Amino acid sequence: MSASLLRKGLELLEMAGASAPRPKRAATTSPPNKQSLARARKKKFSRPQKEKATVKGKVIKSALEEYTKRQAVDHFQENVKYMTSSHFMTDSTITQKVLAQNRGRKARDRRQEEEKKKPEGTVFTEEDFQKFEREYFGGTGAV
Repeated sequence: MSASLLRKGLELLEMAGASAPRPKRAATTSPPNKQSLARARKKKFSRPQKEKATVKGKVIKSALEEYTKRQAVDHFQENVKYMTSSHFMTDSTITQKVLAQNRGRKARDRRQEEEKKKPEGTVFTEEDFQKFEREYFGGTGAV
């Protein structure tokens, strides 16, 4: 968020807070004197100074700390110990059900269906070939 947007938001909050009713002072306080009235008037009518961004609350972070924080942590050994421990063992019937459910989902696990092989032959008879030869080449074939 930029400083200008933050400033504008704070100004809007101040304006919204000014319109809210304030609790009244107790009647036991003394009436204000001239100096306090002058100070209040000056404060009320003076232009608000721009709030400048400061580094008072900023925490300086080390680049090395940022780098190590963003590095991936290897949990492989911890996971292996957890999974091989005795409390993680499941019943063999459950594992067989899971394996049966997942088996055959991939194309490499599916058996190829044997295609029905028809005996190779033609739909044309020898007479059809001779007839074609006579029509196409001019009747040189013997019947």
